[in-house]
Amino acid sequence: MMPIWRSTLTLAGAATLTLGMAHAQTPDLSEPPAIDGEMVGDHGSHTIRMGIGLAETSPQYLSSQYFADILAERSDGRLTVNVFPNSQLGDDVQMMEMMQTGTLDMSYPSSSPATTYVPELAAFDLPFLLPTREAAVAVMNSDVAQGMLDAFDGSGIKALAFSENGYRQLSNSVRPVETPEDVGGLDMGGLTIRTMENPVHLSIWETLGANPTPMAFGELFSAMEQGVVDGQENPWSTILTSNFHEVQEYGSETRHVYTPFILMMSERTWDDLHPEYQELVQEAARKSAAYEIQLATEYDDWARNQLEERGMQITRLNDEQIAAFQEAVQPVYDEWAPEIGEDLIADIREIVDETMND
Repeated sequence: MMPIWRSTLTLAGAATLTLGMAHAQTPDLSEPPAIDGEMVGDHGSHTIRMGIGLAETSPQYLSSQYFADILAERSDGRLTVNVFPNSQLGDDVQMMEMMQTGTLDMSYPSSSPATTYVPELAAFDLPFLLPTREAAVAVMNSDVAQGMLDAFDGSGIKALAFSENGYRQLSNSVRPVETPEDVGGLDMGGLTIRTMENPVHLSIWETLGANPTPMAFGELFSAMEQGVVDGQENPWSTILTSNFHEVQEYGSETRHVYTPFILMMSERTWDDLHPEYQELVQEAARKSAAYEIQLATEYDDWARNQLEERGMQITRLNDEQIAAFQEAVQPVYDEWAPEIGEDLIADIREIVDETMND
C-alpha cells in the first residue's frame, strides 16, 4: 500500500506549502519502504501533534510523514500523527519544553540544543570527530548512542531514535572561506556566524576568530537578509530547502560537525499509550529514522550542486585545508573533552576506527 502523505498546517502554512512545492525541484529520492508488520490491537484512538523545524521538502519532513503512515496503517487509523513543519510550533528549544509540559506530543530536534537534558550529547558537537557518514551511522546505532537516548528517561521526554541532520557547512554573505584565517582574520574582521544555542558550537567559532551569535532557526533567514549576521552553518539540504542561497553568496564544504536529529515524544504522551502502541511507536521511529538517513544521504550532494546552480559560490575544501581547520580547533577539545567525558570520546573514536578500517 502506498503511503498517504499528510500534514496539518495553518492557513499561512498551507499557502507556503503550495507556493514552495510549485517551484521545488527535488532529487530522485527513494520511495518509503513498504509498511510491514501485523496490525496492533484496538487500544483507543490518539491524535499526535508533531512539530519539526524544517520545510516540507526536507528529509526530516518526508520521514516524519512515513512515521505517521506506519502508525496509521498498522493501527487501522487509530493513531494519527499531524506534522507541523517550518517551526510553526516553535524552535527546537521551545518544542522540547512543550513536550516536557505535555503541550506538544512529538518533535524532531537537533542533538545540539538537547545537551541541556543529556550533556553527553555534546560529543556530537565536537569538531571533526565523525569523519564519514558511515562512521557517524555506526555511532548512532551503537550501545553508546542508545545510552544517550536512555538518559532522557525522567526528563519529561522519551527519546526514540537518532537520525541525520547532517554535516554542517559554512555559508556567508561576505567572502569565500578557504582557511581558518578567512573566518576570523584580524585584518578582515571576524565573520558574525549564527549558531545553535550550544556552548561547544560557540567555542568552535570563537576559537576560529568569528563572532558566534546564538539564534533560533526560525529567525535566521530574516537575520541574514537584514545583515544582523553574516552567515550560518547547516547541512546543504537545510541551506537549500530554507532558501538561504537567496541571502548567502558563499559556501564552504567544511564538514566540521556531524549533527544528528533525535525523534522524541513527550513522556506524558508516551505514558498515555498502551504498551502495544508504545512498541509500535518505537518500531516506527527506528524505521523512519533509517529512511531519513537514506534521504539525507541522497539529498546532500544534490543540494550542494543545486545551490551552485542557483548562484552560491561553493568552495570544496581539500584534505590539506580541512587539516588546517582541524588543527585550529584543537583548543575546543582541550576545553570540552574533560567535561563531556574522555572515556565517552574514546569509545566513539573506537567505533569510528573500526568502521574506517573495515
